[in-house]
This record gives sequence, C-alpha cells and structure tokens, in this order.
Amino acid sequence: MGTEATLGFTLPTDYRALVVTYGLGQFGDITLFTPFAAATSGYADLVWQAGELLDGYRDVRGEFPEAFPYPLYPEPGGLLQWAATGNGVMLCWLTEGVPDTWPVVVFDFGDHCDRYDTGAVDLLYGHLSGRRPVPGLGTTHGIPWFDAVRERDHVYVRLSDSDRPYEERLRILRAALTPTADRGNFISDHGRQNHFKAIDRDWLLTYETAYGHQIRVAFPPGDAATARAVVTAAAHEMGCTVLATTTHNGTPTWIGS
Repeated sequence: MGTEATLGFTLPTDYRALVVTYGLGQFGDITLFTPFAAATSGYADLVWQAGELLDGYRDVRGEFPEAFPYPLYPEPGGLLQWAATGNGVMLCWLTEGVPDTWPVVVFDFGDHCDRYDTGAVDLLYGHLSGRRPVPGLGTTHGIPWFDAVRERDHVYVRLSDSDRPYEERLRILRAALTPTADRGNFISDHGRQNHFKAIDRDWLLTYETAYGHQIRVAFPPGDAATARAVVTAAAHEMGCTVLATTTHNGTPTWIGS
C-alpha cells in the first residue's frame, strides 16, 4: 500500500484483510478508516487521520497530561487512529513493536483511555457480537453488521399520534419494507428508537418517539419516489398522518419531490 510508505510502517495483517474484505463503511456506529477513503470521504481516510490526534490535542495534552498516558503518532510508539464512533470515541493502535502485535487503545478524552491486548478485528468482533463488549463503545446488540458507504438522501418524516400501540406501528412499518434486519434499539424515559434496514432496498430506517414521533429514512437518490410512496402508505396503515418531511438539517422537503 502507498499508505504504508507514507506512514512509515506496515499495517497489521488483520486490518489489511478487514479493509480488503469490507471496504469503506460502518460496523454499527463505528466508522472504519481505510487507505482508500480520500476519494469519497476525507474523514474516514486513514492517512488524513494519522496526524489528527497530535494536531488536535497538542495544546490540551499540555494542560491535561494525565489524560494522555501514551504518545500520539507520529511520535515514536504513538497512538494511530483506525476507527471512530459517532460520538467521537477513537479506536487506535499503540504503534509499539511489531505491527501484528499492536494493542488497541479506546480513547475518549476525559473519559476512557483503555488498552486491549488484541488486534482490530478481534476487538470489533468481540464487541459487536456481545461476547467481549468494550465499555467505551456503548451498547452492543449481538448482531454484527456492516453498511457500505454510498450516497443516500436522509429524510425525517414527522407523524401525528396514533391509537395503535408502538409495537404494532413498528410491525406494520417493517412489514411494508420486508425483509428487514435489526440495527439496534434504544429505550429511555423520553421515548424509544428502533433502527433497522430494508435489506433488498438498502434503505436505513429509524422509527422513534424519543425525538418526536417520526420515521427517519435514508435511501439512494434514485429511490426517492418509491420511498415517498412506501413510507407514506405505511404511515397511513399505522394510523398516522404525515405532518411534515424535512432533510436531516431541517430543510422542508417531500420524499420524491
């Protein structure tokens, strides 16, 4: 890899196999950084991220040295980031010794800086399968999955209340999109969320009451008209009226318009 020449060392064998097999995308909430992400997503580019820890935390480390028990790449033996969660937790290698023996450090400034004497693949599989959860990475759901990066439109569909119970509404929505696969769920005092994927369509959906009663749907741009028809029909069967649809940044829109 040209990436290895730039970084100055060979990358671990398990990571090389991981990115060749899966490419650019996410395992749940964990975005994998790859050597070939620059053309599509600079954020997920391994080389671009290589110096970000030192550049981003140089001044902070001087003020809070106790939060940084390890050096930061390109310092010798420094942490090199290879993945990150949506809320900013960083998965790094501690680049000391032979690459295939590099431990993983889960780093969340001010909260976690935990070392795991395992490779990237073993740590991901252990956490995502629920066999060896990593506390700093949040809740596991026992069903590992990978979503490849592709262009998707994101639409929030705001719904009126319904006399039907939540579970029945969710069942109706998923039946309209079958076959579907779980992508986790969340329940709190403020409401609940159910995340799932419409497999054959490659749509990602969330049905929730946690942040208002709504359906969030992400779909390839060419599916816009179909998404509008399917989601609107499902909402009607759920006993709901579509009150508004917006993009993820709040811009009013209509699915398929």
